[in-house]
Amino acid sequence: MGIRTIRTQEEELLRKVSKPVKRFDENLWTLLEDMKETMYMAEGLGLAAPQIGLLRRVFVIDVGENLIEFVNPEILEVDGEQFGEEGCLSVPKKYGQVRRPNRVKMKAQDRHGNFFEVEGEELMARAMLHEYDHLEGRLFIDLVEGDLVDATDK
Repeated sequence: MGIRTIRTQEEELLRKVSKPVKRFDENLWTLLEDMKETMYMAEGLGLAAPQIGLLRRVFVIDVGENLIEFVNPEILEVDGEQFGEEGCLSVPKKYGQVRRPNRVKMKAQDRHGNFFEVEGEELMARAMLHEYDHLEGRLFIDLVEGDLVDATDK
């Protein structure tokens, strides 16, 4: 297990669409453990595989309600609207106001390939959609309304 390097917005890889995971084996399990450790070390709420240089449809989230691992996630439903501040480990010390659905329902697989569904509201929905965007080659800065704010200006 280990801490991985988080890629930043200048890297072209973050703008590419990730490929589905086909093998649910020890390599995937190691990746998930490394992503978890890296996210916690960086004090993030989520981390997607492209952020550590791998174009795989995988992300992890922990908004304070326990870690959830998403492999090959799909958005099933979105509803409502929220508007709030977002930041990203790949865009260090920058924040912006982003409009997103207030509720999302996703289907994904766990580390063993078993399918599950999860619904998130408010912060959880924001985190799920933010990390999903990474798998599609999008960054939150593409959705910011207004200016990006430097954390030192807050």
